[in-house]
Amino acid sequence: MVRSDVRAKIEQLRNEINEHNYRYYILDQPSVTDAEFDRLFRELETLEKAHPELIVPESPTQRVGATPIEGFETVTHLTPMLSLENAFSIDELQHFDNKIKQLLGKDKDILYSCEPKFDGLAVSIIYENGVFVRGATRGDGTTGEDISANLRTIPTISLVLQGKFPSTLEVRGEVVMPKASFLALNEAAIKHNEKPFANPRNAAAGSLRQLDPRITAKRKLEFYAYSGQVIKGKALPLTHHESLQQLKTWGIRISPDNKVVQGIKAVQKYYEQLLANRDKLPFEMDGMVVKVNDISLQEKLGYVSRAPRWALAYKFPAEEVVTHLEEVDFQVGRTGTLTPVARLKPVAVGGVVVSNATLHNMDEIARKDIRIGDYVVVRRAGDVIPEVVRPVLEKRGQVKHIKLPLKCPVCGSEVVRIEGEAAARCEGGLICQAQQIESIKHFVSRKGMDIEGLGSKLVEQLVNEQLIKTVADIYHLSKETLSNLERMGDKSATNILQAIDKSKKTTFAKFIYALGIREVGESTAQLLSTHFSLEQLMSASEEQLLALPDIGPVVAGHIVHFFAQKNNLKVIEALLKSGVHWPKEIKKTTHLPLSGKTYVITGTLSRSRDEIKQDLQALGAKVTDSVSAKTDGLIVGVDAGSKLVKAQKLGITLIDETQLNKLLTSK
Repeated sequence: MVRSDVRAKIEQLRNEINEHNYRYYILDQPSVTDAEFDRLFRELETLEKAHPELIVPESPTQRVGATPIEGFETVTHLTPMLSLENAFSIDELQHFDNKIKQLLGKDKDILYSCEPKFDGLAVSIIYENGVFVRGATRGDGTTGEDISANLRTIPTISLVLQGKFPSTLEVRGEVVMPKASFLALNEAAIKHNEKPFANPRNAAAGSLRQLDPRITAKRKLEFYAYSGQVIKGKALPLTHHESLQQLKTWGIRISPDNKVVQGIKAVQKYYEQLLANRDKLPFEMDGMVVKVNDISLQEKLGYVSRAPRWALAYKFPAEEVVTHLEEVDFQVGRTGTLTPVARLKPVAVGGVVVSNATLHNMDEIARKDIRIGDYVVVRRAGDVIPEVVRPVLEKRGQVKHIKLPLKCPVCGSEVVRIEGEAAARCEGGLICQAQQIESIKHFVSRKGMDIEGLGSKLVEQLVNEQLIKTVADIYHLSKETLSNLERMGDKSATNILQAIDKSKKTTFAKFIYALGIREVGESTAQLLSTHFSLEQLMSASEEQLLALPDIGPVVAGHIVHFFAQKNNLKVIEALLKSGVHWPKEIKKTTHLPLSGKTYVITGTLSRSRDEIKQDLQALGAKVTDSVSAKTDGLIVGVDAGSKLVKAQKLGITLIDETQLNKLLTSK
């Protein structure tokens, strides 16, 4: 059985990575360095490899990136646009080469195609009968945003191909903003008192996401192709390098620095040449892409879940400078995590003047022994917010230690660090302005209070216009307030108010879940609801909580800290006064007919899995997502997959829908 602290750590990493993906890909406002993101991703990969039974489809390791932004129509890619594995050292590059040889059963040096790794935005372009018909961003790798109108404005993208071309061709490449264009764009922004872009990559991404193509046309973007795929017609040549040259003959721009070399030593030598010329190139690059040149070998090597085995991104080392750390502030994120941010004497690094740098967390500060007043090494490699690497001890003078605030700098609630966790968090989830949008979205979600019609956009609008500050304010919204909102008519306002009123009658388990207590999901909320009343839960000690099955010290600590915040209690009191209620009887799991039983649901059934799950939990059963030797029964619907195969191997009882109905009604 996997320890609860391992489960909690995996969930924590997934949440952090999803948060960083959201800020990097959707908002174009990255909050951590690439190096820190890579560290988090590798840590999650390591834990999931050690505990494969905890891998879920929605894990960041099982996907390529973030979801498409709203505002453009989405399109499905003909084949997934995968990301690449990264290497940061010659040892990792050598490991890549060794693995390639091992998989191919070859001893001789491999021919590799090498090219710059552009720091821009990956796009897919479709040509039909030699004419540009569609262009899209990578998005989540499977679906992207249709930005055809914007791509058409880029002079280096051919709208009509030359020569004898295939009837349907997909070209993939990178849209970049040259350094000169980036500097000119930022100079104009500063002149007009507008916020400048942090780097050329953000500028390119922001330019392609303009709803007005005329704005994109003014941004002087450029395109470089890095691959092509013939969908219909005569196939491309049999090597990657030759296929790029073929694209060039059709009028498609490719990288001017693509080169084929033999053996990994030659790859390293070319890498060092590119690194030496890095500042001389007209565009930003953060490394070199290495690909097995022979396409038939590429096909033989195949893919892992999120990347091809035959390609690698060999990253450049980060750029570093020394500057003065003048002060440290603590920023509160959407999920309540406090991040220490160094306020620096402005310094140019990696082509950008920076005055802020992440310190990650208090453990990192202690490990590096960083203090206010230090001269510090700041590293940046295409990142928006650089990181403080280390203090320059020989220059240390009068300094002071960095202390974690006891109270949240936004709402004044208690700041808590659970033992064994690096992150410190604000416990005022129901009232903290930094967290209010996410806490309200969670509260109104289907698994929470299930307020239909109160979606993400409307929640954001209500918060941004200061019409609601806490979840309790939802129950005081008026028809007049809602009707005055953009795109909100009387009928829609009436429907939402009816949904709000309907939500007042709920279950205790859904109410607990809706509060958004850290690490308290549906199953834990159901467990708590069967052992406590609200009054008992609010005053429960860690010892009382630990006495329950499947509740460890981390979860118990989060629950106790949540209810210790007076502001959270005030919001709960306001919810009850607004009419939120549920049946008052307290059930005891030990008296329920399915107590101690564990079930898994798979396949398509006549009712939703959530409904079936609730029915089973009401009878005391535990419902999990993965099959194990401890599973008592697998509820099987149509098109059951790998869970059914595993259950059959383990000899677990299979329950069809008829048997399920008998199970639920005969107890």
